[in-house]
Amino acid sequence: MSDSSLKQKVARLRQAYAPHEHRPLGGYLVAMGTYAGVTATLAGLVRATGRPVPERPSPSDVVLLSIATHKLSRLLSKDAITSPLRAPFTRYDRPSGSGEVMEQVRDSGSPTRHAIGELLSCPFCLAVWVATGLTGGLVLAPRLTRLVATALTAVAASDFLQMGYAIAQQAADGGRDKADGRDKD
Repeated sequence: MSDSSLKQKVARLRQAYAPHEHRPLGGYLVAMGTYAGVTATLAGLVRATGRPVPERPSPSDVVLLSIATHKLSRLLSKDAITSPLRAPFTRYDRPSGSGEVMEQVRDSGSPTRHAIGELLSCPFCLAVWVATGLTGGLVLAPRLTRLVATALTAVAASDFLQMGYAIAQQAADGGRDKADGRDKD
């Protein structure tokens, strides 16, 4: 099969997959290949170091890593402070409350840049990568990983407490205007 005939088949596949929308299938393939490479590297490191892989992770580790994965995924994908990490791949859209921002994926013609933008701005997408890293860390450096996961879990719990406090404060104010303390009409 010639190079031009392969390119034509790929172009037809892209058109058939999403006829009315640009989907960066090539970028997604790069992202999947990178993920597979990262996962294989972690597995190779585990094997090379001879670290034992638990037959079954403890329920407390599963809960700890779940909450830490949630928090780190949101920090990396939505936090205003981490926006410089996403800026090459996304464009600021608007604030979305609680220190988070909404961003749009930059689509400059590079399927890989587009796919990375989608990955970095989506906490659900990024969670797979974060969970893989934390799980690998749990095998390779369990004490450090548990310490970092504990800190992330504490921040996640604090976030929920802060939000609960804000809701309770609004309810206690009973519709008062915060600027001057008068009831709203």
